[in-house]
Amino acid sequence: MSLIAVVDYDMGNLHSVCKGLEKAGAIPKITDSPTDIAQADAVVLPGVGSFDPAVQQLRSRGLVEPIKQALASGKPFLGICLGLQILFDRSEEGNEPGLGIIPGIVRRFRPEPGLTIPHMGWNQLEFTQPKVSLWQGLSSESWVYFVHSYYVDPVDPKICAATVTHGSQKVTAAIARNNLMAVQFHPEKSSTTGLQILSNFVAQVQSPVLV
Repeated sequence: MSLIAVVDYDMGNLHSVCKGLEKAGAIPKITDSPTDIAQADAVVLPGVGSFDPAVQQLRSRGLVEPIKQALASGKPFLGICLGLQILFDRSEEGNEPGLGIIPGIVRRFRPEPGLTIPHMGWNQLEFTQPKVSLWQGLSSESWVYFVHSYYVDPVDPKICAATVTHGSQKVTAAIARNNLMAVQFHPEKSSTTGLQILSNFVAQVQSPVLV
């Protein structure tokens, strides 16, 4: 079974993520140890909360370079919710620089009549990279669970792997590039679809194929 480091920086629903990974057949390890991250077969970066405290926690714990090294090593990497957003250059939510791994900005949903912010609840994905490993076995009408007021806006639109529409705004719901995958929604809260996504990630860990 694959050992997956689940990065602990006091900003994520770690136990729910771990339960999902366990059901998918992996051995998750909650850790803030650079050694554990380096030795793991894959890395999951979850996150719930605000942008600035998240990147501050990562920097104070010395986890930024271990995360970048894990990505550079080619091992499968999955960011979830805030764990997607902090990969970007900066956010309209705060003033701290992000990790700068993905060029782009995290933006707030534009107010419009009838639009609820945060975007909370079930919504349908539209796959823009249908062959990405995370989507294997999913139908074209896959619904997942979101809770967010901000969305990522990558400089390179080709990195977008799925979109979601909230009100009149279609925004990035997932990105994929080589061994890096990250999603705005919560697979651990997304019932059978979310479990399939986590199972696909675990399968990627066991039999790496670049996406």
